[in-house]
Amino acid sequence: MKRILLFIATNLAVVAVLGVVLNIIFSVLGIDRGSIGGLLVFCAVFGFGGATISLFMSKWMAKRAYGVQVITQPRNEMEHWLMTTVARQAQQAGIGMPEVGVYNSPDMNAFATGARRDDSLVAVSSGLMYSMSRDEAEAVLAHEVSHIANGDMVTLTLIQGVVNTFVMFFARIVANIISSFLSRGDEEGGGLGGLAYFGVVIVLEMVFGILASIIVMWFSRQREYRADEGSARLVGKEKMIAALERLRRGPETELEGSLAAFGINGKRHSELFMSHPPIEKRIQSLRELR
Repeated sequence: MKRILLFIATNLAVVAVLGVVLNIIFSVLGIDRGSIGGLLVFCAVFGFGGATISLFMSKWMAKRAYGVQVITQPRNEMEHWLMTTVARQAQQAGIGMPEVGVYNSPDMNAFATGARRDDSLVAVSSGLMYSMSRDEAEAVLAHEVSHIANGDMVTLTLIQGVVNTFVMFFARIVANIISSFLSRGDEEGGGLGGLAYFGVVIVLEMVFGILASIIVMWFSRQREYRADEGSARLVGKEKMIAALERLRRGPETELEGSLAAFGINGKRHSELFMSHPPIEKRIQSLRELR
């Protein structure tokens, strides 16, 4: 419930901010709101704006949604090991020291988030720390550090922004075409109006969104392969293979929302819609790594 309320409150705030930005853009540039250009600007502001604001708020939201306890002064041997391991890997990868945190969950998972390479967060679940060996946990941390070094959060945000923009744009274009077709020859000016038009737009956004998610998930899977390779170069591919083997034997788990794409583990369903490749393919890719 806490995560749901946080999600709703955040999205309402984002919509309010983007509404103000949109009004400023229309006023300054003098763009006709009813034109194709005006529609494209509207979709771009909400498509890119929502994704970008979510990126900049990602650390704040992740900490609160998952109750991440950021380590400032290590209180025990495990926290000390986490801090020193991430510090070493960050130096090897050429990024600033991320914040390091632990969240309470029986699932074996971890994630990285943040808008900048030098201002990021690496968080691991308590379940992962107590279920994996130190070598396996080290490989998972290296995987998350590699996500940060590769700039995956920013790249995925840009792709999501482009996808959001065109989903919104084409849904409205197609809805207008349908409305024009229905009103053709109708002297009373039929077609789609009010709630009917809004309902068609929502349905089309859902359909186009499902199709567009195939593109986003494809990129997400390629990014996972690169992060696995990054981990292999930082700590050795055998450690990363061992970590994946451990995940394969464990239950299916997945983080919620945008963080799902940046966890070490993901649910195993239709590959077209998976943010992570099947673990078997990830292991095979690492075995073939030179």
